Amino acid sequence: MVGGMNRRRPPRELARDPETWPYSQLTDPGAAAVQDIARTLTAVMSERRLSLRSLAETSGVNRQAIADLLAGRSWPDVATVARLGAAVDAPLWPRTVRNERNR
Repeated sequence: MVGGMNRRRPPRELARDPETWPYSQLTDPGAAAVQDIARTLTAVMSERRLSLRSLAETSGVNRQAIADLLAGRSWPDVATVARLGAAVDAPLWPRTVRNERNR
């Protein structure tokens, strides 16, 4: 499986405390990237008062797929992140992802 064994579990489940998603401590760089994307998208949506429905319509990404990304229940693909970023006109992909050992 692409991404290794950790992709069998959703990103939030790789957190030390999944209930604190998207502000959890993570050591997996993939899950940390998804968490950063979720935090950034949540902030943009809140700032611009965008609903899941309106973002889904604008981006062409399924509403449930967006909700799952925000909640850390899924591993979004590059096309999904690109479409969402284009829809909100903001960079969503983190420039760097450091694991807990490097913080």
